[in-house]
Amino acid sequence: MDLKPAVYVIDDDDAVRESLELLLDSVGQQTKSYDSAQSFLDSYSNNMLGCIVLDIRMPGMNGMELQKELNRLGSILPIIFVTGHGDVPMAVEAMQHGAVDFVQKPYREQELLDKINQALALDTKQRASLLEKQAIRERLSALTARESEVMEELVEGKANKVIAAELGISQRTVEIHRSRVMEKMGTHSLAHLVRMVLVSREET
Repeated sequence: MDLKPAVYVIDDDDAVRESLELLLDSVGQQTKSYDSAQSFLDSYSNNMLGCIVLDIRMPGMNGMELQKELNRLGSILPIIFVTGHGDVPMAVEAMQHGAVDFVQKPYREQELLDKINQALALDTKQRASLLEKQAIRERLSALTARESEVMEELVEGKANKVIAAELGISQRTVEIHRSRVMEKMGTHSLAHLVRMVLVSREET
């Protein structure tokens, strides 16, 4: 797994790749560059951290086609498109498919660096969210069927007495299940429990 975030530069123009590598190296940012969409796909892994700086127009698979393939593979790497003047409508379409930004050639170096920093921050945030969901779902899977039933009622805001009546069990039994749910979910707060359940149901 790539533990350190990198900027993945994908452009068929050697000079563009080299200038971007120099720019990013000057600010201490790890960079990996590829001369085609296919060469990037050949090394792609869902464990990659960072963001992609992607040229729209390339021979073979173009930038938008690569974006669609990465979407199909479940990639969450933020993509910044680099476009020529006539490619702006394509860039807008690319953003509708999930790209985070685009920058027009010729671009100001600081503008591109700012966009890259924003994309890297977004990737970090998204990774943390995924890890949180995974942890919550693992805790939920540890609940028994009855504990899950009680939890669903709790999340809907129902009192122990009401839950007991609806499930046909004693209020004391509800209290025991409630305590176990809270313990297994790692919280003492009903509000926190509700939030965790909502997070677990968000689309990945």
